Amino acid sequence: MRLRSVILAALLSTGLFSQAQDVPAAPKPIEASGIKGGLVVIVGDHADWSLQVGANASYLVHVLVTDQAAVDRTRAAIQAKGLYGRVSADRFDGVHLPYVDNLVNLVFDVDGTSKVPAGEIERVLAPRGVYLVPKDVKPSLAGFGAKTTGDLTAYSKPVPPNIDDWTHFLHGSDNNAVARDSVVAPPKHMQWVGSPRYGRHHDKMSSFSAAVSAKGRVFYIIDEAPPFSVLTAPEWRLVARDAFNGTLLWRRKIETWFNDLFPYKSGPAHLPRKLVADGDRVYVTLLIDGPALALDAATGETVMTYEGTKPADELVYSNAVLFVRKENGLLALDAVSGKRLWKTDRAPESGTLAVDDAHTVFLEGNRIICLDRKDGKLCWQSEPVPRPKKYHVRFNPILILHKDVVLWAGGEKSVGHKDHQGNYSWFKDINDTVNALSAETGKLLWSAPHPLSGYASSEDLFVINDTVWCGETTSGHAVGHFTGYDYKTGKVVKAFDPDVKTYWFHHRCHRGKATERFIMPSRTGIEYIDPKT
Repeated sequence: MRLRSVILAALLSTGLFSQAQDVPAAPKPIEASGIKGGLVVIVGDHADWSLQVGANASYLVHVLVTDQAAVDRTRAAIQAKGLYGRVSADRFDGVHLPYVDNLVNLVFDVDGTSKVPAGEIERVLAPRGVYLVPKDVKPSLAGFGAKTTGDLTAYSKPVPPNIDDWTHFLHGSDNNAVARDSVVAPPKHMQWVGSPRYGRHHDKMSSFSAAVSAKGRVFYIIDEAPPFSVLTAPEWRLVARDAFNGTLLWRRKIETWFNDLFPYKSGPAHLPRKLVADGDRVYVTLLIDGPALALDAATGETVMTYEGTKPADELVYSNAVLFVRKENGLLALDAVSGKRLWKTDRAPESGTLAVDDAHTVFLEGNRIICLDRKDGKLCWQSEPVPRPKKYHVRFNPILILHKDVVLWAGGEKSVGHKDHQGNYSWFKDINDTVNALSAETGKLLWSAPHPLSGYASSEDLFVINDTVWCGETTSGHAVGHFTGYDYKTGKVVKAFDPDVKTYWFHHRCHRGKATERFIMPSRTGIEYIDPKT
């Protein structure tokens, strides 16, 4: 069983499953299941149906039968249709499914005679995954929803409450890079392996610009050009995969993106903010200077082009409203109809736009600005906040909306302390500040030290269970001290040094993230820090 899982991962990593030019109509059982792309498992000797599903490049099909003769017949049929790789067949014991947990999108027991236990079906199905059987079959699947279409019933696995989507670069529209997730933890096994295996040389523009996830899919912008030479012309694409098994769902070509020979790793700090996902839609600009688009998350087809948004520099989505930052202002659009709700000529600083149910907040010049979310009218502007005269292209300041508080860390000292190559100085005594303002009035509530925590990237700040966390992670010379402040008062709730001695090196050039259980900074790779212990 373990070998079969490894083979499946190898098939996923080949990159063979690109979107077909002519996508055939889905067979009726697929329509009954509601599954739009992903890993399909067919239990039983039904080669014809597997070939129908496999003709659509958004599906990866695995047929399981109990006798070798059926395996041989199915494999011959697959090869005759030229579908080997996208469709495959294997023998199993009739009871145990050869997959890791939460991997499969659809298990189809065509004639309802499978002896696979309900617990095994539940184990291998991904959240939102479906067990499809004839309607007279009544499996014992606790908590599953059921929908009958014609002669078939689809039993859908519920989404557990302890996992989360990551819809924006910094998790959500509030810029707090903390997932409401208790499952993410130090890894124990490989779930899936995708392609490409290697990016291009890191002394130039990163091959990976952005990544978000929603509703069991992951979307990312990547340069898929061959990695053997950094001088090879780039091949930028927006790619969609199933988040639980890596099946390639679709690709969209990006004609022009940022200069691929831009020096030193990461590129402009605003690039990851040009991609947002929510439910069944993806919001993106498919040209570096193009307009905002809405794509169908399942197919990649363009649903809407938003007029007046070119060039769309950054996107934020909140409760059916799409906010588009441009060099000369900010737009709020009805995400469904495309209707303009309001526009302002105020120019938000890159990376600072944050939105909640009532507020639209950003930095303009040296003041924090708050607009009414509904009509864009000015609610307040703050007194001047600490910031450098100019931000480096790889650096964005931090602005977080958390409940009734706006948190600001402007990098006023760290951005000014660069060596001749533009890197941070190895000073242990440099501290920026984190400032908390009232979201209702803009008045300063408190201010506290904010140590250096980025390298060729933005710095870190996290709010976990109402505690504001920051740590010194830029330099290997720094101890790695972390401090947690009460978000309302600025009082130190907890402070600690690492309980292990980490390998000396600098921060790994990408912004840290967090969950409700762990802070995951990027000092030597990815570390998992439990702030409770």
